[in-house]
Amino acid sequence: MATPSHLLLVVFTALLALLPGTTQLQPSQVWTLIKIQQLLNAPPMLSHWRRSTDFCGGGGGAMGPAGSAAVLCYGDTVTQLHIAGAGAPPLPRNFSIGAVVTTLSRLPDLKVLTLSGLGLWGPLPGKLGRLASLEIVNMSGNYLFGEVPRGVSRLAGLQTLVLDDNMLGGEVPAWIGALPSLAVLSLRNNTFQGAVPESLGSAPSLRSLVLASNNLSGNLPDMSRQANLQVLDVGGNSLGPAFPKLGRKVVTVVLGRNRFGGGLPAELSSFYLLERLDVSWNRFVGPFAPALLSLPSIRYLNIAGNRFTGTLSDKAPCGDNLRFVDLSLNLLMGSVPTCLRSPGRKPDTVVLVSTNCLDDSDGSQHPSPFCQNQALAVGIVPGKERKSVAGQAGFVAGVVVAILVAISAVGLIAFFAVRKAAMKRWEARAPTVSEEESSSTGYPSKMLADARYISQTLKLGALGIPSYRAFSLVELEAATNNFENSHLLGQDSHGEMKRSQTAQSFNRHIETISRLRHQNLVSALGHCFEYNLDESTVTQLYIVFEYVQNGNLRSRISQGTEGCRLTWSQRISAAIGVAKGIQFLHGGIIPGLVGNDLRITNVLVDQNHVAKIGSYNIPILAEAMRSEQGGAGNKFQADSRVKSDKTDIFDFGVILLEVVSGKTITSMYEVEILKELLAWAIADEDRVRRRSFADPAVSKGCSDESLRTVMEICQRCLAKEASQRPSVEDVLWNLQFAAQVQDDWETDAWSSGGGSPVSSSSRATRPSRLHLSR
Repeated sequence: MATPSHLLLVVFTALLALLPGTTQLQPSQVWTLIKIQQLLNAPPMLSHWRRSTDFCGGGGGAMGPAGSAAVLCYGDTVTQLHIAGAGAPPLPRNFSIGAVVTTLSRLPDLKVLTLSGLGLWGPLPGKLGRLASLEIVNMSGNYLFGEVPRGVSRLAGLQTLVLDDNMLGGEVPAWIGALPSLAVLSLRNNTFQGAVPESLGSAPSLRSLVLASNNLSGNLPDMSRQANLQVLDVGGNSLGPAFPKLGRKVVTVVLGRNRFGGGLPAELSSFYLLERLDVSWNRFVGPFAPALLSLPSIRYLNIAGNRFTGTLSDKAPCGDNLRFVDLSLNLLMGSVPTCLRSPGRKPDTVVLVSTNCLDDSDGSQHPSPFCQNQALAVGIVPGKERKSVAGQAGFVAGVVVAILVAISAVGLIAFFAVRKAAMKRWEARAPTVSEEESSSTGYPSKMLADARYISQTLKLGALGIPSYRAFSLVELEAATNNFENSHLLGQDSHGEMKRSQTAQSFNRHIETISRLRHQNLVSALGHCFEYNLDESTVTQLYIVFEYVQNGNLRSRISQGTEGCRLTWSQRISAAIGVAKGIQFLHGGIIPGLVGNDLRITNVLVDQNHVAKIGSYNIPILAEAMRSEQGGAGNKFQADSRVKSDKTDIFDFGVILLEVVSGKTITSMYEVEILKELLAWAIADEDRVRRRSFADPAVSKGCSDESLRTVMEICQRCLAKEASQRPSVEDVLWNLQFAAQVQDDWETDAWSSGGGSPVSSSSRATRPSRLHLSR
């Protein structure tokens, strides 16, 4: 699917080809364009701009691997300005997004503005509203942060607003739905949170609404009054549970990876213009309507990862345009329709149906009883037997938090018991399910011992991390062979919680836990709890996390073996990943999580060297820890004041210190010693000092400018006074700059036939104590 910036590029290119003879551009507007070139740090696609350039005659246009540019005029004035980069790093510290907008205001007839992938950073200026003629704005692929300013509401003629792939946050403003001409709104891949405003349900001209990959929650507004709405893409949020009300002219509906539940509305089967429907990885239940397969316009249908039921018939028809179908990981029975099987299906059609209960001989299906009996979302403690077992554990009973990790490679779940007392309780329980119990529940013993279906649900292949969901106790017992000891990877203690905890009190914690999903966190996949109906209490809670199999960050740095240690570029990338994880914990969810007791051994590295924070301040665990440990904190913290976001910045500084030095740090004393050495190493321009401090494994393979940038931000993170420590955005900017400098240096070294450890400062402007507001 073409992105908005790609579509705009095609339009501009076509217009340039058809452009008739034009007059010369006003001198004042020529000056404005040259000033824009300077403010954007002279990107490559503008390298040919001169004061003598015939901008209105097509001379301002360019297209190449570094990006594209186009200037269109009406008479002697600019009406369209298109500058699209290929995803540049943040512009230097002296860049001002406000200055760019102020300069653009000298183009009074500007209707179309594209500034994408150029490394713009800073809060989006409210003075953008001064560009009163704007109709299309595309500033995607930059580093803009903060809220969408109210000043944009002054753009009465605005038809398209594309701000994808930035770091914008706050709530989607309610006034945005009142823009009278707004037809396309795309805010994909930012950090917006809260509810989608009701005003978008009545936006008079809205045709495309894209809010995917944010942190939005709650139900969508009623969109059924939107007579012109064709595209709704809100995948990758926490929206739901109600299925949105939509008009019948909708063409694309993407709701995947949210919290929608219940059944699909019956009227979907009469959406004859619908081409793409994605409701995968939600909490839908109930019958699946085969009529969706035969909608006349349907091309893409994905219902994977839900609990849809029903019996399919091999005679069910398919639409002529259908090219992709994913029915996997549901509770469907019967036969795969002939139109979806070879040789009946069209040759270019993709069909996925695994992990149902269909009549399929490829071994990817459950036995029929699994789907007939539909696993319960929670395990109910059935009467006196479990109650007496709970009594054996003492008065302070068993809300024991267990961490379950999905191991996709072997289809097992690694189970971390959190109290030895819990192990005794499990030993008191029946070790396996008897044949009588199996027949009463409808689950054969063989199926209970087969964990294949749960590993399929949890594996992290091309589908990514599954949606958060409730697991049944039956699933967990089957995946661990009734919590057999051979499936245990280890034990840890997170304390006990009082027996008075009810399901309602746990739901508050589960609401927060279900939001802990980010590419740089070991993400929560789901939970399961046992519930005692007689006493209305939770007796055990289990939390399921993704499995990261490549060891922790220390094992790839200070304790790494030869050939397994991360390179300098990989270390910077890992540090950026940890910083992004911290940024999400602080601001990506409400309330933010601070005081996360960050340690390098809790940072895991996956097979692609992506760093993931593996232990953070999950509220229910934190309460247990406080009750048992009396509030003990991180041994690296120099004071015991109330924890804040700057506490995590200090902990990150300790991690960064080990990343740079390659020395294992186990105490605050070692932190202080290395801090002194770090200060000595960056006290002057002596390159030898800096390289002597760095890990010998990488010191010869890193740019001096990159090394110095990382060392300086590390020193600031370790400041004694919390107020002197940088924000996480400040940290990210400097690390990303260091990564770009290193990349340039490596490119130069490669092109020169082996390279030498020279600074690449000539390729970029080094930041010094850059501060970005949060």
